[in-house]
Amino acid sequence: MSDKHHELIATLKSSLIGQRYSPVVARNYCAYASGFLDYLEQRDIPVTDVIDVHVERYLRHAIVQFEKQRGRRPSVRWHEVPRSGIHALMRLVHGQWPPAIKPACEADEVRFSICDEYEIWLREERGMACASVAALMWEARNFLAWQIDCGNDGLADLSVTDVDRYMDLRAPKLTRCSLKSVAERLRALLRYLHITGRVTTDLSGHVLAPTLYAYEGVPSVLDRGQIIAVLESAEKDKSPAGLRDYAILQLLAAYGLRSGEIRHLRIEDIDWRTEAIHVRHHKTRASTLLPLLEPVGEAVLAYLRAGRPSTEAREIFVRTRAPYRKLDKLYSMVRRRLRDAGVQPPGKCGPHIFRHARAVEMLRAAVPQKVIGDVLGHRSTGSTAPYLKLATEDLRAIALDVPGMELVA
Repeated sequence: MSDKHHELIATLKSSLIGQRYSPVVARNYCAYASGFLDYLEQRDIPVTDVIDVHVERYLRHAIVQFEKQRGRRPSVRWHEVPRSGIHALMRLVHGQWPPAIKPACEADEVRFSICDEYEIWLREERGMACASVAALMWEARNFLAWQIDCGNDGLADLSVTDVDRYMDLRAPKLTRCSLKSVAERLRALLRYLHITGRVTTDLSGHVLAPTLYAYEGVPSVLDRGQIIAVLESAEKDKSPAGLRDYAILQLLAAYGLRSGEIRHLRIEDIDWRTEAIHVRHHKTRASTLLPLLEPVGEAVLAYLRAGRPSTEAREIFVRTRAPYRKLDKLYSMVRRRLRDAGVQPPGKCGPHIFRHARAVEMLRAAVPQKVIGDVLGHRSTGSTAPYLKLATEDLRAIALDVPGMELVA
């Protein structure tokens, strides 16, 4: 290995230690990064010219070498550590990884330009939330890339047939609800293309989607006994991850917060003197001041004292392993804690089912719909109305008897 590569590995090790990676992990990452640099050196590939294809080729090469040396194939997840070490090296060299995709042709340049302008329009003109912008941008990039793959370099000839073909492509394996969301995102893009003059005809009205009827589906919801079982199961885990997960579950159960509201919750958002918690609703860009309930406060305090790693991050809940940054999602954690408690909801089992359960509890306690909306962070009572379908037992209780039905029975 050249002196330049030795310096690069030394810089990588220093960077990893600075990010509070454990010495063992830092050593392993540097070892695999060194192997990757040797591979590049043998093939005269400058590290500054590396793209993701080179990384994948090296990993396949490394698996072959593993088999030759040990006479067996590595485990299915063996590649995760080498890949993580190489990605850390690439972030050090390139500043970001994966690298930004560069336009390969004139059509790509036009597509990238449209996406950049569309994203600015969604954020600044429409004022949409980050999650909504991300979903709309994914669909826009996918649709425009599909247009190029089909041999359509421009948008001037875009037709209803093209729209139908794209929807047919997206339809397999999607539920009716997901397909409707795809249609709504595509309509938004087509309207924008028409507004900006890139498409002469507004094709948004020609995007066909399944009709969803109000309250046609009842999502999963936990009863009080199941929630208690999940909390009791998580409370037994006194590891740093267990303390963190228990505090998150308390927030979900007590307030019905959205996943993003918990992940973005900052240390300064809890006022311990006044026993209040400030919740930012990123979906609506509003905020709510809620009383800090005792079980929630105790769980969060226990995590801050004995579970949260030392980090400069201001978010309360962070990863248990370096780099210590805010959590990306809560779905896997919630699903695992439900499984550990022996709770198996019939449908989806993400953090939103606690939100459903909180809404049902308040409905059954005769809490006014406006108050429920305020607690859940809704802009209008119309957003709260769909939760009425969750109280199915209450609906059965007030169902009217149909004359003559007892004779049929």
